[in-house]
Amino acid sequence: MQKVVTYISVGLLFLFLILIRTFEDVLFYDPYLTFFENDYLYMDSPRREVAKLVLFTSIRFVLNTLISLGVLYVIFKDMSIIKFSTLIYAIAYILLLIPFLYFVINPKQEDYYLFFNVRRFLIQPIGLILLLPAFYYYRMNR
Repeated sequence: MQKVVTYISVGLLFLFLILIRTFEDVLFYDPYLTFFENDYLYMDSPRREVAKLVLFTSIRFVLNTLISLGVLYVIFKDMSIIKFSTLIYAIAYILLLIPFLYFVINPKQEDYYLFFNVRRFLIQPIGLILLLPAFYYYRMNR
């Protein structure tokens, strides 16, 4: 019975991640969504409000982080993993926000691809994709 509850909980949390991704254009201010869907390597950077963009990117990062921490907790039920993951997410946020701000404030076409990837780490749950197998491997070898 407990495995069923775990599977349902993980499924619901992944559904929340999917819903954030599905409704990203409605929920978050991000002029780069349509920009990066097009041939962005040959276009000028879109008009943007820097403070609003950083705020909504941060909100999206926090939502993805909280849901990812929930997934990790439901799967591993270990608070030391959650504490370590929180530290990883906090450091990643700081280290990724610095180049993100640089690219937003100083847009150059030669930096668009790098900016695209930095932005991807901030707005998508890539941390979960990296941490989940890492903790599973750690747990199996312990």
